[in-house]
Amino acid sequence: MGVFSSRRIAAACERNLAFLAIVGDQRPDFRTISDFRKIHRHRFQDLFVAVLRVAGELGMVKLGNLALDGSKVKANASRHKAMSYGDMKKDVERLRAEIADLLRQAEQADAEQGAALGSRRGDELPEELKRRRERLQAIEAAMRRLEREAKERAAEQRRERAASEARRQAEGQPARGRPPKPIAEEPEDKAQTNFTDPEAKIMKVSNKGFDYCFNAQAVVDEGHQIILAAEVSAAANDKQQAVPMGAAALANLEAAGIERPRDEGPSGAQSRPIPLSGDNGYFSEDQVKGLESQGFDPHIATGRQKHHQRGAAEAVDPPAAGATVQERMAQKLRTEEGRACYAKRKQIVEPVFGQIKQARGFRQFLVRGLKKVQGEWKLACLTHNLLKIWRYQCAPI
Repeated sequence: MGVFSSRRIAAACERNLAFLAIVGDQRPDFRTISDFRKIHRHRFQDLFVAVLRVAGELGMVKLGNLALDGSKVKANASRHKAMSYGDMKKDVERLRAEIADLLRQAEQADAEQGAALGSRRGDELPEELKRRRERLQAIEAAMRRLEREAKERAAEQRRERAASEARRQAEGQPARGRPPKPIAEEPEDKAQTNFTDPEAKIMKVSNKGFDYCFNAQAVVDEGHQIILAAEVSAAANDKQQAVPMGAAALANLEAAGIERPRDEGPSGAQSRPIPLSGDNGYFSEDQVKGLESQGFDPHIATGRQKHHQRGAAEAVDPPAAGATVQERMAQKLRTEEGRACYAKRKQIVEPVFGQIKQARGFRQFLVRGLKKVQGEWKLACLTHNLLKIWRYQCAPI
């Protein structure tokens, strides 16, 4: 019903007849509701699978065409509680100087007024010193996080460059352009982190600039818009999300007892590749190969088509021998079957995010930290599936 706050749920359990019909005389306190979600967040995956099993038993999961997409959901973190790496370095120097000055003042006061301490031991930290030390520790921890992320990013860039160079040499192409800049392992001065929720990342939000968000992912079945997998990532882009989401969908289907479609072959029934479409944000050669190895038939755009731009001519011939993964995918999406499959992507998955975020008002996570956020997203998605099941059985149109 779009009520997510523990306090609002508790208030509704005392005033709203729909809620009273469920709880009766046992009206929970908001702390009970809040603690329940925190304590049992790891069980929401089991509940998600249980709801998916019900949908499968009702025949609502067809596996004829799946679609993958992600949406930025605002984190429970304020932009005003963030600091850039450059400002951190300046603040660390200032705080260390202030702490040293306060320690000198404390030593001088102890030497001059030792007899006035009375029952105090005399080694308690002054409040100003305590606050500055805590602030210094928090900033230094944030700097270490940014430095660790910068090293991981540098290692990823090295892997990408090595793979690109290997492809270039295998194809026998000469090196073009200027040599790439050296990879830096230290964070840029403008790199930011948040003190409220360090795991949230600054991301671009539609028509609203930038904010601290998480990247909520979902794999949706075409039949009745049932969500097969729901995960959350702290990465701003989707480049590395296709294979993990495909693996999560297959694991959930197996746990729910939903069999994959099969075709009769010369050696018996064999699993038929499941079509899975995604926008160009998911495309990379590694992700396409990974999805194919999982048993999917990926239909992922290799580029972005501008508005009012005429599409490429329909492909009839098979791709040329030795074609790259990108060329084969582009060729597939230009065939009649490939176009029809990819054209359904928007109407399969995008309405699901609209129903969750717009219709039900789930626009911000209430908890902090990636693990807790994952539990909250699974709870939102499994209730989406429950609503689909209820409408399918009890409220047919």
